Amino acid sequence: MKVIILAGGWGTRLGRLTDYIPKPMVKIGGKPILWHILKIYSYYGYTDFVICLGVKGEIIKDYFYNFELKNNNFTIDLSDKSIIFHNENKKENWRVTLIDTGLNNLKGSRIKQVEKYLDPEINMLTYGDGIADINIKELVAFHKKHGKIMTITGVHAPARFGEIVEKNSQVLSYMEKPQTSVGLINGGFMVFNNSFLDLLSIDEKCDFEKGPLEQIAEKGELMVYKHKGIWECMDHERDVDYLNYLWYSNKAFWKIW
Repeated sequence: MKVIILAGGWGTRLGRLTDYIPKPMVKIGGKPILWHILKIYSYYGYTDFVICLGVKGEIIKDYFYNFELKNNNFTIDLSDKSIIFHNENKKENWRVTLIDTGLNNLKGSRIKQVEKYLDPEINMLTYGDGIADINIKELVAFHKKHGKIMTITGVHAPARFGEIVEKNSQVLSYMEKPQTSVGLINGGFMVFNNSFLDLLSIDEKCDFEKGPLEQIAEKGELMVYKHKGIWECMDHERDVDYLNYLWYSNKAFWKIW
């Protein structure tokens, strides 16, 4: 089973952080969020990834091509260019396929373009900016049990702001809004049968959520796996600061490995 990761968007809401690098390469704890996503999947034994590249995709290619150099200390002998890695970091057993799917292509087009790299029956899909303490094996088991075309993971959006209760402009109470009070949204971590790919095209305007997902929902072929744990999306600079705070405070909920 392959894992598609959508990593080609512009990431404009991250402002200056994506001036020179693509959004999935913005770092949490010194590692790109893309690395964290791969760690989540590989913890559950899913180590074969297909990454849909677009904006600044060459930076992601460079990262994986030089993965050992970027993630380990080493000694280099300049006389013959031989290198000895000191392997402070665990060697990953990931297989990563990197495919350029266009600068401005919508998600449906990107997914369709990598069809030939996928397994023939069931594959997984997620976004390049979301992390969670999700049990991937339970997600896959849920998908296989219901037999529908696609499963999305429903998560509660993070409560960014406190909730004000007022009357005639007088504040009666102010409280932090719990995640469970917010409706479910699609947090990524999806599983699909390959028949879904028939609804997509390589046309750059082929979307994923608008159109294909709506169509299978209308036919009763879209199911939601309700994730009861924690999920976060790296959408703004404040999210980057918050996720780094969690990492360096040993509170990184997604660090299940």
